[in-house]
Amino acid sequence: MDNTILYISSRANSGDSVLDALKEKGYEVVTASSPTEGVALLYVFHPIVAVVLGKRAREQAAFDVAQSLKQIRPNIPIVELCGEQTDGSSSRTNECVSTDKIASALQYLLAAESAA
Repeated sequence: MDNTILYISSRANSGDSVLDALKEKGYEVVTASSPTEGVALLYVFHPIVAVVLGKRAREQAAFDVAQSLKQIRPNIPIVELCGEQTDGSSSRTNECVSTDKIASALQYLLAAESAA
C-alpha cells in the first residue's frame, strides 16, 4: 500500500510538529511550501494517498486549495488544519488537537478508504 502524504504548509520543515508526527506514524511525506507548489506536486507524485493543508492559511484560501486539488484527484482525502473561528479570530490547531491525534485520524481515514 502506498503511504505518501502531501503536506502543504508554509512551515513544512524538519522542525514542524505535524510533519514529525506523520513521519513517526510511518508515512512518507512530500512537502510543499505553497499551494501552487502543492498542486504541481500532486500532478507529479501519483502515489500520494492524502493531503494535509497546514494551519497557516486562512479558511477561504484552504478551501480554494482543496477545490484545486479535488479537480486533479476528486477522491483524494484532504485534512485541513487551518481556519477561522466564527468570531473571526484565528484558530489554534496545536492548542485544540495534538499532532499525534491528527496523524492517527489520518491513519484511520486511510484505512477506511482502502477497506471500501
